[in-house]
Formats: sequence, C-alpha cells, structure tokens
Amino acid sequence: MTSRRTKIRTLAGAAVVGSVSALVAPVPAVAGPHSERVHGGAVVSVEQAADLTAEEVAGKLRGKIDSSQVRYGVTAYRVTYRTTDSTGAPTTASQLVVLPKNGERHLSTVSWLHGTTVYRKDVASENPKSDDRLAALLFASTGRAVSAPDYVGLGSGEGFHPYGDPRATVSASVDGLRAARTVAHRNGRELKRKVQVSGFSQGGPATMLVGRALQQEDADRYFRPGALAPVGGPYNLSAFEAAAADDKIAKSGIYLAYFVTAWNRMYGLYASPGDAFRAPYDRKVEGLFDGRHTAEQIVGELPAASKDLFTEDFLNKIRKPDGVLKDRLRPMDNTCDWRPNAPVEIFHGRGDKDVDFGHATYCADQLTRNGAAHRLTDVGDYDHSGSVQQALPRIIRFFDESAKTG
Repeated sequence: MTSRRTKIRTLAGAAVVGSVSALVAPVPAVAGPHSERVHGGAVVSVEQAADLTAEEVAGKLRGKIDSSQVRYGVTAYRVTYRTTDSTGAPTTASQLVVLPKNGERHLSTVSWLHGTTVYRKDVASENPKSDDRLAALLFASTGRAVSAPDYVGLGSGEGFHPYGDPRATVSASVDGLRAARTVAHRNGRELKRKVQVSGFSQGGPATMLVGRALQQEDADRYFRPGALAPVGGPYNLSAFEAAAADDKIAKSGIYLAYFVTAWNRMYGLYASPGDAFRAPYDRKVEGLFDGRHTAEQIVGELPAASKDLFTEDFLNKIRKPDGVLKDRLRPMDNTCDWRPNAPVEIFHGRGDKDVDFGHATYCADQLTRNGAAHRLTDVGDYDHSGSVQQALPRIIRFFDESAKTG
C-alpha cells in the first residue's frame, strides 16, 4: 500500500509540468566541454554521497525494486551547480550524480527526473532512502552514468521551488547533465552524447520537456536525446487540476494547494490568500509549502478535500480557467505534442488511482498525431508508486534495446 508521504510526493507533482517551447531553453554553455562554465552547468561543489559494491546496491533495492539487473558497484556524488530559475535569473541547484565502477571510459547517460517533493530534503541527493536515490543507483549499477537533478529550490539549491515551471525544470535538468559531464571528466570518464531520459509522475511530463529541448539543439551544444521513457505522468494538466478541484483524487486539497501557491508566486493567481483559501487556512497555507515542512506536517495542518480548503469561487476558476491561468495551463497539456526523433516508451499502471491511465493514452495519441514512433506499456494492476517499481527494470531493457538500434 502506498504511504501517505509517497502519495503526497508523487501525485500532485506528476501533474504540473508542461511545455512551452519559448520558455524551456536554458542559458547555453559558452566555455569548452569540460571546463568550469560561466553559465548553466558550472560545478560549484562536489561531495561523495555513497560508495557501494554491487552487493550493497542490490541490498538497498531488495524488497522494493527488482535487483537482478545490478552488475556493478557505484560511486555517488552530491553536486551543486549553476542554473537559472523560473525568471531566467542565475541560481544554484543540486543533484545526485552516480558513476558505475565498471572500468569503462565512455558511459551512456541517464537523466532521472523525480516526481513532486514538498520537503526539500526528500530528494535523491539528500535522502539515502528515497525512491529516486534507489532509481539512480539501479541505473548506474547497469553501467550507466546518472544525473538525478533535485530541480530548482529543492535539495541544497537556492530559493523557492517553482513547482512545475517548464523553464526552470528544463534548465535544472540540462544544466545538471552538463555538471555531470564535468564530474565524470574529473574522474577520467566521458559521457556519450545521447541521453536516456526517464522520470516518474511529475517527471513524466518533464521527460518529454527535456527530450524536446535537447532535440531542438538550442538547449545544449553536446547532448541529444537517445531514448525517452516517461512513467505515470499526467500529460493533460487542465483535466488533472479540474479533477483535483472536484475532489476526484485522494488528498485533492493538499495537491491543489501546492500547485496553487507555487503558481501564484510565479504567475499571480490571486491578490491575497483569502481570495483562494477558506479561513483559517488562508493565514498559514503559503507558509506550509516553503520546502521546510514535511508531507506529514502539511497533511496534519490542512484538510484533505479541496471543498474544505478552497473557496468555491476559486475552485470554479480551476475548473474553468481564464486569464493567466488559462494561458499557462493550455501549453502544459502538450508535453507530448511533438515528434521525437528518439525511441519513446510510455509506462503506466492500469491500477494507478492517482494519475489515471487515460493520461498515458492522451500522450500516446498526441505522439501518434505527430507521426512519432512510440510504445505504450501497461505495467499491470499496480498503484502509483508500485507502477514505477514495476517499470524500472522494463525501462533498462528498453534503453538497452534503443542503444543497439540507435
């Protein structure tokens, strides 16, 4: 059964990432491929986070994720690097970079993009027990380098988390790849150009965002998409948020509150908290989503249902958005509305009650209309968190297959 914390981290966050091609290009690197960069991707600090044998990696995965594909030990690093925020201003972000201990000089690379996280330390670089840390260890143990960005405002990065903003999502992810390349080079390794991108929940749409940015060739001079494998993502954001407003999703109020407070900070959705939230929650809801409160703390302070947390007038704006909300939501429904030149496999579980399987078919239909080759894989009757655990071994096989044909 999915824990309360897991649900909070994965549901809402899965829903709020979309695509506006004019917004997603991060600042390009201007220096040589391995030097410290003035712009995005320059490494600020590196600290070893873990050094594990293959047996130790398998032990950490045991009982959660199939460990039969583990081949090598790994070394993980906590890396701080330069990137840009939702306004394009310079900031720093953190990530976990993991390298396999396999003796290979040239490494395939995975960019692993996580789902919603409300507490800034519940990320791969900070929490050794997080599912995202385990995913990164698994990919690296198969012989790949892994970049697992925490996104802007999480981990040890500066500022607030611009939840779901496409510009900041792509900047942190692409700049994370650049920083990972520097770390690998310092260890005598080289990262191959084609990146295998995968992500869960919020990371599903983020996978498609990052893939498109790399394919457009203005996001980075070196990296290109090699394969895309989104898992359990909501690719129709408008429909997802409307469902949350109607309390058709468990803990709808909590998820919607994270979305609304972040988007208000970025885009201005309300003049004062009282315009959106009912008393007495209007006086404390914004402070709870500061990255320093855990999911359990937030759940303990706020009602689970949207109807108890939000004013009816504001819920109607979510159901039938106009103005800036409509403008920002519309492109967020189109993260799959393009033609990737790399293989794509969409993973979802038919038992997912957090993000309906219809989101996967929605993405697949958009890819089909663009003439893109893709596969849609139902991993089985598993819940939201269970679906990614089932998908990860399949993703590795898909990446292996893609590398042979690519």
